Amino acid sequence: MSTLLFYDEIDKPGLASLSTYHDIGGYSMLRKALDMEPQAIIEQLLASNVRGRGGAGFAMGRKASFLPKGDMDKYLVCNADESEPGTFKDRELMQKNPHLLIEGMAIASYAIGASRAYIFIRGEYMHQADVLDAAIAEAREAGFLGDRVMGSDYSLELWVHRGAGAYICGEETALLDALEGKRGNPRLKPPFPAIEGLYQGPTLINNVETLMNVPHILRMGGEKFAEIGTSGSTGTKVVCVSGCVRRPGNYEVELGTPTRDIIYGLAGGPPEGRKIKCWFPGGSSAPVLPGTDEYMDLPFDFESIAEAGSMLGSAAIIIVDDSVPIVDVALKTAKFYRHESCGKCTPCREGTNWTVKMLERIENGQATPMDLDIMASVCDQILGNCLCVLGDAMAMPISSMIKHFREEFEEHIEMARERNGLGAAIPVMNRDERGPDRSAEYSAVGH
Repeated sequence: MSTLLFYDEIDKPGLASLSTYHDIGGYSMLRKALDMEPQAIIEQLLASNVRGRGGAGFAMGRKASFLPKGDMDKYLVCNADESEPGTFKDRELMQKNPHLLIEGMAIASYAIGASRAYIFIRGEYMHQADVLDAAIAEAREAGFLGDRVMGSDYSLELWVHRGAGAYICGEETALLDALEGKRGNPRLKPPFPAIEGLYQGPTLINNVETLMNVPHILRMGGEKFAEIGTSGSTGTKVVCVSGCVRRPGNYEVELGTPTRDIIYGLAGGPPEGRKIKCWFPGGSSAPVLPGTDEYMDLPFDFESIAEAGSMLGSAAIIIVDDSVPIVDVALKTAKFYRHESCGKCTPCREGTNWTVKMLERIENGQATPMDLDIMASVCDQILGNCLCVLGDAMAMPISSMIKHFREEFEEHIEMARERNGLGAAIPVMNRDERGPDRSAEYSAVGH
């Protein structure tokens, strides 16, 4: 039987209230933390090897250890800007168990020496923000927040800040700019937020689910927590499954659970008579993987998914079955990222637009197989050359679709050209037969 850290009590009536949360042991770990040295808490986080649950998968303990010691103003920011397509886990966790997040933030704030903390929540999550505001008011009145928390010498103020709906604010430095009242644009790094973040002070930024692990780690002990999951991917993970499956929803699993058990077991698999064409392991920004046995039997953890050529990300599995044309998937994905690009850097601003235009050429019957090569080249030029990972978030899935489904793209090109009466496209040639790369000249003449 799998360990459940979040969903064991998630549907308990009244869990969002302080009285019910307190009845099941709520805030007892905060009391325990206040009797410990801050460094001892960080040591427990390091021993647990808990990795960030928001996308990057960076170890929380290591990130917390980067913050300098001293009496300067330090901050904790919870990234609740859950806007990755296919991701909806934090929404449920905040709505049903807000005090677990507050307790986790209070413990983490004490560990790093922060006296101010913020929850930056997606603007569309109006109900969840109201739930958090009510829970914070309860916690403050009960002495779990504010001056001299639980009678100790430690004080903490916590606020909910509602975003304005920009996807880019899920990127940590754009989030900081938005929190300071500016337009949400990514910052140049270094300096990194752990050294110079909110209001130029050292700042720890973590995802909702990551921070909600903190009380569990303190209760179990870091080494015991690390026994759950795999050695490199410890603990449980709330997985969002959506798309072409019979039972979409949130499921908590131990990291390392076979992917097949999640997609076919928990989520029921694709509709009757359909096969899985491909799937996104970690939201729309993750490279897609084919729905073959080789990829269905992967352990669902950070290392295994990375070795297969994708990333676990926020663990938002999006299923695409064989009724959906891959060109439609690519075009919708590219349009989303073009729309959400802040436009600050050229590779992302221009690259996302170019990709959409070329996919529209394919859809409209104006493309040739050369467009696939140019599109792949554009994605290569985006990867690693942007201020943040938004451009990469479009380039990685599009590149993977061309890699795994090039034949379907070419068939779509031929069918679309025939439909529009344009005749056969240029025959597909091997790379050696094509001669030098002419994509720069090709783009320069406005093809």
